[in-house]
Amino acid sequence: MLTAGEVAGLIVAMAWAILVCFLAVVLVKLARLLTETTKMVSELGDRVAPLLEDVTVTVGEANRQLVAVEAIARDVKQVSGHAAKVSDVTQALVTGPLIKLAALGHGVRQALAARRRGRPARVLEGRRR
Repeated sequence: MLTAGEVAGLIVAMAWAILVCFLAVVLVKLARLLTETTKMVSELGDRVAPLLEDVTVTVGEANRQLVAVEAIARDVKQVSGHAAKVSDVTQALVTGPLIKLAALGHGVRQALAARRRGRPARVLEGRRR
């Protein structure tokens, strides 16, 4: 028969063996995980390099297009400035004489209306245009 010390030693030895087996399984799984992670990182590195090159080309093309758009926007701004100047000149050339013509027409109508009624046209004194 086994003594109490021998039974306790046997229990401790079995617990130690179970613990070692458990740790061995954990270490094997951890080794597999590290191996897979290493593979994934290396594959990712192989895929990222061409992607970064594509991104660099895309950004370069976008910058080139932005320069073209900037030139177009500058030209549109210049054309709109010219259109505003032409509009101002046209307004000055057309509206000034039209206003004077309208004033003349109004004066002639007033004079004709006063003449028809038999009274002299009203003259504004002290007011010059």
